[in-house]
Amino acid sequence: MTHDSRPHFLEFFAGGGMARLGLERDFDCAFANDFDAAKCAAYASNFGDEHLITGDITAIATKDLPSATLAWASFPCQDLSLAGARGGMTANRSGTFWAFWSLMRDLSDQGRAPPIIVLENVPGLLTSGGGQDFGVLIDALVSGGYRVGGLVLDAADHLPQSRARLFLIAVRGRVPGELVASDAAYGITAGLRGAVDRLSPQARAAWLWWRLPAPSVSRPVLADLVERDVETAIWRSDAKLDHLLSMMTPAHLAAVEAAERSSEFRVGAVYRRMRQGQQRAEVRYDGMAGCLRTLKGGSSRQLLLVTQSGRTRLRPMLAVEGARLMGLPPDYELPGKTTAAFNLLGDGVCPPVVVHISRQILAPLSRSLNLGGDMAGDDADIAKLSLAAAGAARL
Repeated sequence: MTHDSRPHFLEFFAGGGMARLGLERDFDCAFANDFDAAKCAAYASNFGDEHLITGDITAIATKDLPSATLAWASFPCQDLSLAGARGGMTANRSGTFWAFWSLMRDLSDQGRAPPIIVLENVPGLLTSGGGQDFGVLIDALVSGGYRVGGLVLDAADHLPQSRARLFLIAVRGRVPGELVASDAAYGITAGLRGAVDRLSPQARAAWLWWRLPAPSVSRPVLADLVERDVETAIWRSDAKLDHLLSMMTPAHLAAVEAAERSSEFRVGAVYRRMRQGQQRAEVRYDGMAGCLRTLKGGSSRQLLLVTQSGRTRLRPMLAVEGARLMGLPPDYELPGKTTAAFNLLGDGVCPPVVVHISRQILAPLSRSLNLGGDMAGDDADIAKLSLAAAGAARL
């Protein structure tokens, strides 16, 4: 349901609507689109399908798009990620950005361009194509009359998951001075500064450094989010546990042994990596999990070493635990099949990060453009998404 007094947003490459979860405190959704039928089914089960169009973005026309304050586009990262083939902005999937941008240009010709655009992708965009892809994208935004700035934000500041993402915020119109910072503020990394240094003079002149305060919420740890009562069939056999331990160096084995000596409930996130031509298993007990990924392209479910009362057992991460690591609310409905659930989560954006951007930058921008909308809540709003799952897990 939308409210006429609040600004609206368009959500492209919407997936399961995780950007929507973060934006809807300050904005109302007027349109959503994704080509993946399974993800759109999850979107519809959580939000309804009133504003949802399932299909390729190239089939969308401006007549399908209502006027809105904000357009959000989490365009596919497969060709830009450091883990991918790095095909760049002209590759088939990440190249869909140009279909999105064509719609924005057409809206501009009609006098309906969203004054705020947010693009979300992996930090690999900064170096894709030797930095040329980033430059071409920024040049496009600037040629469309936008000023633009970027932030590299890690979900680890809100949740026990290492998940860095690049957020580009472009705006037409007045930018309040209190939203502008130097190049040494939160979310502004050395990699981002280097990418900006390589931009064209025109793009550098239109670049903004956004002022975003660091979040001030308490972050749960991995052990807070895992299920304590897990059915027997989930656990891997003792033989598989022994094989995993055999792949560890003495330092990592010592960490497991220290967990077994502890009286606390301990959870270690396991990583399998190639080290000097040999596959190794590594474990971390710092309360963090690695970045959730889709279960495609050779990626596998994360493994957990769970130690209680001196006994260590091995199992894969559950989909509900992945949802908590993303900061999804407890009532969010995941796809029933594990692979579909992790594919949804692995392609998503963490809502608490979006809440923080929206409250601190997007909502104030909307107000400055005289487009309505109140900045919702306080730090408790982010904490609700970051900690709700942890509380549910402990009940």
